Amino acid sequence: MFSVRSAAASRPVLTCCLPWLRPGGQQLLPLAAFHGSARCPGPKVAVIFSGCGVYDGTEVHEASAILVHLSRGGAEFKMYAPDVPQMHVVDHITGQPTQNEKRNVLVEAARIARGKITDLSKLSSKDYDAVIFPGGFGVAKNLCTFAVDGKDFKVNKDVERILTQFHKEGKPIGLCCISPILAAKVLTGTEVTIGHEEEEDGKWPYCGTAEAIKALGAKHCVKEVTEAHVDIKNKVVTTPAFMCETALHLIFDGLGIMVQNVLKLTKK
Repeated sequence: MFSVRSAAASRPVLTCCLPWLRPGGQQLLPLAAFHGSARCPGPKVAVIFSGCGVYDGTEVHEASAILVHLSRGGAEFKMYAPDVPQMHVVDHITGQPTQNEKRNVLVEAARIARGKITDLSKLSSKDYDAVIFPGGFGVAKNLCTFAVDGKDFKVNKDVERILTQFHKEGKPIGLCCISPILAAKVLTGTEVTIGHEEEEDGKWPYCGTAEAIKALGAKHCVKEVTEAHVDIKNKVVTTPAFMCETALHLIFDGLGIMVQNVLKLTKK
């Protein structure tokens, strides 16, 4: 609820009548009170962020869509990100890196999580039934070095640990957009998709990633943006998302298929 009041000899002031704020804007409740998935008996899913913003962090539309689909599917979820510096900071208007600016991946990811986020180093696979990695350039810049090193890239030690643990325990792993490159690197011989393998007049601008996936010894499976590929043997579920230039609702639908299949594989 909002109200407008006038101060003497000044223009009107908009004040926000929120129960957790004092008039001066001081916070009364902890950040954790802002947001969290509802407690429910469904699958428990860890969601891994790589910052905030498509060019240097997590793709925000993908993150939000995944959380909506998890909530709709009855899952309980918790968000994580590594407590490490970003590779760089990108001006999202110009698309160019800024000069002499530094940001932290965990701090930036907290923007998407509404403050309720945990250091990735504290994530244990035994506490969850599945894990999901949204996309965004932050995956290739902050969760691994693919953006710089190509197929010879290295993976963040906690990301590698988590993928290995979930895979070893037979728990499903969901990845979208560029993030399937992580599974291709860490889980030998896995099957993934980032969409099509040809650019097709700009519709699939990042199709070259498919060749890197193959070079890593993984199998790339061509899929449409509204589809997901399910590697039954490895319990890895992938979908193209913003690897495709298309309508937002189609990307949303594809992410829903991915989430549905991840939850189905938990058998909960």
